[in-house]
Amino acid sequence: MVILTGGAGFIGSALLKRLNELGINDVVVVDSLGSDDKILNLRGKKFVQYIDKESFLLLLSDRIKPAEVESVIHLGACTSTTERNIEYLHQNNFLYSKTLATWCFEHGKQFLYASSAATFGDGSLGFSDDNKKAHAFHPLNPYGASKQMFDLWLIDSGLDNQATGFKFFNVFGPNEYHKGDMASLVYKAYNQIQNDGALRLFRSYTPKYKDGEFVRDFIYVKDSIDVLLWALEHKEATGIFNLGTGKARSWNDLARALFSSMHAPENIKYIDMPSSIRDAYQYYTEADISKLRKAGYDKPFTSLEESVDDYVQSYLRKPNPYL
Repeated sequence: MVILTGGAGFIGSALLKRLNELGINDVVVVDSLGSDDKILNLRGKKFVQYIDKESFLLLLSDRIKPAEVESVIHLGACTSTTERNIEYLHQNNFLYSKTLATWCFEHGKQFLYASSAATFGDGSLGFSDDNKKAHAFHPLNPYGASKQMFDLWLIDSGLDNQATGFKFFNVFGPNEYHKGDMASLVYKAYNQIQNDGALRLFRSYTPKYKDGEFVRDFIYVKDSIDVLLWALEHKEATGIFNLGTGKARSWNDLARALFSSMHAPENIKYIDMPSSIRDAYQYYTEADISKLRKAGYDKPFTSLEESVDDYVQSYLRKPNPYL
């Protein structure tokens, strides 16, 4: 049995789909559906049980038989980079993860989990996933700090060799529709272009980058799932890894790819960045994936243009755009 937290979320539901395609249906999905559209991500998926995240840890101690569990994939967390409730983030992103990880370690179960590139802060110290450099990074927001806290707990406790963590960079793709402001620019821009024929990007507030030329490591969700499935199969590949393509691209590149895929005339409008995020804005991210490659993952990543085109043509243009 596989326990998949965040299984109704963006990356979790995409992983569940692929697990089903591999014939793995013995999955317990843990999540918090609330009243949003996240439940649509589970439509057509196969799993043996759904458990609300608030009840799960109690059931884990009382009713989940360790002998029945092979792997725990912990993707459930608060993913809002604008969340300011530090106590909530501490409980949800650190203590919850610590409790689940400890259960896995005590019972000898594979533990995979999601960290974040937000742990790297402003990027001035680079994006190395070398454990020796982990303490040097200073996240720019409470969300990144909560993810960093869990990573450091594993490292400082000497437990990182019993877990496999991934610092996700800018993931986009189908099943992110419930994420609101946290959805990718690809999804939000597609709707902008559909509605008014233009795409709005933030102006630059640093002389180092022109408008729209700051860069991100954009990675298609399908590529992210390939890496997770590889890690699930290769239990010996433990540690904390960057999960990006290793090739940064500009917002303008992404915009051009989107206009091209939509067969729409290029029309980019640069707007003011909200003052609330200017001091915590990352102008550059690029995953150093040498550690992942050294661990044995050798599959190439899909180009930005191909990824955007697949997302648009295979999903966003369809009446039912879900994986």
